[in-house]
This record gives sequence, structure tokens and C-alpha cells, in this order.
Amino acid sequence: MLNLIKELRRREVFRTVGFYVGISWILIEGASVMLPAFDAPDWALRGVIIVAFMGLPVAIVLAWFFDINETGIEVQADSADTVVIPFGGRKTDFAVIGVLAIALMFSVYMNVTSTGTEVSAPIDPISVLIADFDNRTGDPLFDDSLEQALNIGLEGAPFITAYRRTAASSLLETLKPGSDLNEESARLVSMREGIKLVVAGLVETDGDGYELSVRVVNPADGELIGESSFGADNKLEVLTAVSSLADDIREDLGDESVNDADRPFGETFTAASLEAVKNYTEAQNLAANGRYDEAIVFYEQAIAADGNFGRAYSGWALSLFYLGREDQATALWERALTEMDTMSERERYRTLGLYYVAVAGDFPKAVESYQTLVEKYPADNTGHNNMAIAYYFMLDFEKAMESAGHGLDIYPNNKTVRSNYAIFAMLAGEFAMGVEHAQELLSVDSGMWKAWLPIAMASLADGDVEAAKTAYESMAAASELGAPFANLGLADIALYVGDFATAAELLEAGVGDVGGNKRLLGRKYLALAEARRGKGDKTGAREALDQALETQQGNGQLVPAALIALSLGDKQFAADIAATLSEELPPNSRSFARLIEGAIATEEGRNADAVDALRSAIALTDSWLVRYYLGRAYYEAGRYLEALDEFELCLERRGEVTALFQDDDEPTWRYMSWLDSWLVQSRAKLAQPAG
Repeated sequence: MLNLIKELRRREVFRTVGFYVGISWILIEGASVMLPAFDAPDWALRGVIIVAFMGLPVAIVLAWFFDINETGIEVQADSADTVVIPFGGRKTDFAVIGVLAIALMFSVYMNVTSTGTEVSAPIDPISVLIADFDNRTGDPLFDDSLEQALNIGLEGAPFITAYRRTAASSLLETLKPGSDLNEESARLVSMREGIKLVVAGLVETDGDGYELSVRVVNPADGELIGESSFGADNKLEVLTAVSSLADDIREDLGDESVNDADRPFGETFTAASLEAVKNYTEAQNLAANGRYDEAIVFYEQAIAADGNFGRAYSGWALSLFYLGREDQATALWERALTEMDTMSERERYRTLGLYYVAVAGDFPKAVESYQTLVEKYPADNTGHNNMAIAYYFMLDFEKAMESAGHGLDIYPNNKTVRSNYAIFAMLAGEFAMGVEHAQELLSVDSGMWKAWLPIAMASLADGDVEAAKTAYESMAAASELGAPFANLGLADIALYVGDFATAAELLEAGVGDVGGNKRLLGRKYLALAEARRGKGDKTGAREALDQALETQQGNGQLVPAALIALSLGDKQFAADIAATLSEELPPNSRSFARLIEGAIATEEGRNADAVDALRSAIALTDSWLVRYYLGRAYYEAGRYLEALDEFELCLERRGEVTALFQDDDEPTWRYMSWLDSWLVQSRAKLAQPAG
């Protein structure tokens, strides 16, 4: 073995191989740059690499038979004659070293510079509005169904977000009443809303099959950005054709992942039939307008047409959740999770986030899902908005504003996000900012009834009760959807000022008008229980309390129910609710359990136990209500300075009292009347002379 190595060295095989590798390295790196510049086919570079590898054994053989020494290269012509090609030995060493050094420097340079060119720069978010397909088939099944499938296909690109067609249609009705959302109308809406592109489609018969085509245009001047067409032999292939159209558009707009072998499974629309798509689209349109009862009918029909339609299960669950039917919603969300492989990657993250928020109550996990969503799909407005909602449930209103603000930066004309931003500002105690965004929203859409809530609450924070009443009256006039919430808002004001008779009268008239919303109905019964208790009608208060819990039993019902029961003298009822909440996994539920235990301990004069329970509640979730009851516990223990400190903290955080149980459209300002009283008493105690 040693003799072989010596012979290889003597024949300069190692030197020759090094020289060959260096030259080949330079040639391959150079070819990788030059060939694409001249639009050479992909096989050209592969050919250079193959030739280089094939040449290596040839170089080794030649090095063996051609002896390189200090006098040059000796070629054995025959046994007697030797031909010498002059080539100095030391010069050869320097040449080999030089070639290898150049190859190394060239490779390093290419790798450094290619790092910036091979990794595609992020594409700025692109908003698109899909116009109504021009249906020339005469088949109504294609009306308002292909658009939804195209929408889902386009959103497989991380930088594309499709503008909600229901919102576009609503705006168009104000701009050109009675108009269809055709290409021309879509361009008009896009110019108004700052949408970057319009996608217009056409479907027509082609023998026994169908021909589908789309065009992407600039809304400002109608300039054609891209176009594509595909055929379908039958209706079953139409959705596949729509997915192919979406891929072409994405590629035209710069999406390099369309032909990626590692592209996530399920990027295309996977509903089994157009009938399912059509019903799902109708359900989505109704849900977007708050008509959840009607939407449910169409979600059911979509599921009947395609039992594995994961999106439909998720949408159905969300509608039930908004109607306060949480048990049914939970079952459907769990069913949706079993159909995750039928959803796009984007929709899977959305569904997981919703599940963590609405079912599991695991808000940090929800934030994780939405954070991943917006990292993968930076233009996803749903991700930014729902991440803000998850932070809202974590009582981190600053981060909620920040997340919603990211959505507004991308889509400044999105009314839902602006409405939520106004609510988050209100909860953070930034009342002026909340009013600013609410008024801006109302200036473009007077029907956005929720925008009146930050205005009403800012008026109450300023002590202007009459202005708050006017805001609620405007809420009722803005939309029939807002009227039931305005009724609760007016009753909330009456409770705040101590007008229990008016509050009871409003609520007794309003419990029959909740639009099928069980959560709202439960809250009205709870407020009615408070009003009757304030009037001294304990029997009526207990009756309303029982009706509230028969209607709904979430944290927002159980916690105030326990506190009302405690004020009525039923400690066991409150203790039973605390025991139930203590078994829940979400930390805010267990925090509320400790709160109720602390309130009971305060009522029984066990002040040390009360403080311990309330401090442990804060460790789980630092809520306004816990701080308020901790202040009361300190007061009852004669620790007036600590009590005042907690009450003043509550005053500083009074924005949270606008929606204490985290239903942002169901006001609870009445709790501020409790705080006002205890602040006065604590300050009075501290003002008394010692001894």
C-alpha cells in the first residue's frame, strides 16, 4: 500500500488530480452563471458536470502513464526513446496551488452572491377581487360557485389575499344600486377600496364539456396582467380546471411554489361537487352579514352534498358559536378537525386557531397557530385579525391593537379590522383612539353598528351619560342587528346610574328580541337579575338568574351568576360554580374559580383566605374583576392603603370594564358604579386621623 502511494506521488497523480479538480470547479461555477444568462436549457449545465466527472478518471490514467518530474513531462514513446515536454516541477506546484486558490475564491464568491439571488425576495402583499364569472352555460349551478373555488386556489400563494366578495357587493350597492359584480363593477369597487387587481372569469360550454378562462387586470386602467384558460370534459372536472387557472394566475404574479414538489397537500379546492361549493358560498355570504340562522341551513346542505367538506363544518361551527350554541359548535369543530386534509394549508391554520379560541380556550396556542399562519402567509388578514382576538382573550390589549394594526397596514380599508381595532383601543383605555377609528368607520359605512360602542363607552368614561344614550340609540337605528345590543347597552347605563326600574323595564321588553343569539339572551337575563335585585325583588332576581343559566353556561354567564347568587345569600350556589370552573383547563376559568372563592371568603370574614385566593387568581389571569375583589378583601381586612392601590389600578384599567366578560358587543360599564363607591370609602378611611 505504501509503495502504491509512493508511486502515485512519484508519478504526480495527486498533483494532476488537484489541478484537474480546480479547473473543473471553476468551469462548473462559471457555467452555472453563464448558461442561464444565455437561456441555455437545463440539461446544458448537467452536461458540463457529467463531462467534468467523466474526465476525472481519464486525468488519473494520463497522470499514471505520463510521468511529470522536475525536467518536465516524460512520455514513453517506446522502450528506447523518451520525449520530454519542458515543464518545471516547482512551477507546476505553484500552478496547481494557484488554480485551487482561484477555484476556492470563485466558489466562495458565487455562494455569497447567490445567497441573495437564489432566495426570492418577499413579494409585497397583493389584494385581489374576484368578479362574478360570466356564466354562458345557462346552468345556474355555476353562478356564485366558481368564484369561491378560485378564491381558495389563489390564496395558496402566501402574498395573495382575496377581498371578501360579500363586502364588495355591499359597497357596490351603495355606489351603483342594483349592479352585478361584473368586471367593470369590480374595477370600480377596487379603485374605491385600494384593491390591487381584479380577476374576471368566463365559463361556457364546449361540446359535451366546458371551457373556463380568467383574466387579471389592473383596476385603474384595465391593463391585462395575465390570462389563462382550461377545458373540462364534464362537471366533475370543472373544479380541477379552476384550480389550474388559479395556479396559472399565481405563477403570473410571481409565486414560485406552484410547481414545487414539496408543495403542501390540499392546496386546491377539494369539495366533491359544485353543489357543495355553491351551498357553502351562500352560507358564507349569509354569515358575513350576521345572518347565522339562515347560513346554517346552507352549511347543512353543503355537508349533505359532500360529507367530508372540512370548511363547511368549520363555518357551520362558527355560526353556531356566534349564536351562543357552544355545545353544538364544539361538536362540529371537532368534526372539522378530522377533515383537515381536505383544507388548504392556510385554512388549516385558520381552523386550528378558531378551535383553540372558541373551543379549547387555549389562547396562547391560538396565537401560535395564527403566528405561523401570518409568517407563511403575510398577507392573510384573517390571521392578523384573529391573532388580535386571541390576544384580546389573553387580556393583552396592546398586542391585540398591534396585531390588528398590522392588518390595517396591509388593508387600510378593511372595515372589520378597523372595527376590532376601535374595540381593542377602547378596552386598552385608549378611548380617544377608539372613537377616532369608530367615527372613521361610520363615515364610510353607517351600518357598522358596533362602531357606536366605543363612542358610547368614551362618553361614559367622560361622565356624559346622555351622549352614551344617544350613541346606543344610533346603534339601534344603524342596523336591525344592532338593536338588541343597544337595548342591553341602555339597560347597562340605567344600572350604572342606579335606575333599576328602567333597567328592568328595558330588559323585560328586550329578552324577546335577540335574533336567536343565546349568549346575548343569557346576558340580558343576568342584567335583569341585577336590576330586580337592585329593586329589592330577590325572587324575581333568582328567577332571571335561573333563566340565564338555562340559556347559556360559559364563563360570561357562570361568573356573574355566582356573584349575583352570593349577593342574594346563596353561598353554596356560588361555591358549586367555583368548583365547576376549577376543573376547567383554561387558566382564565380557574382564575375565575379562585375569584369566586375569594369573594365567598370575604363575605364570611375570612380575609386572609380571601387575599390568598385572589392573589392565586391573579397568577392565573390578571383581570380587572379579580383586582376589584382583591381591593374589597383588603378593605374588609382594614388594609385601606392596599385596598386603595387596587381600586386605583382598576380605575386606570377601566377600559376593561367596557366588556368585562370578553364579549365585545355586550357592555358591562355598570361595574364601574361598584368601583366608584369603594374608591370614595377607601380614600375616606385613609383621610381619617390615626388612632
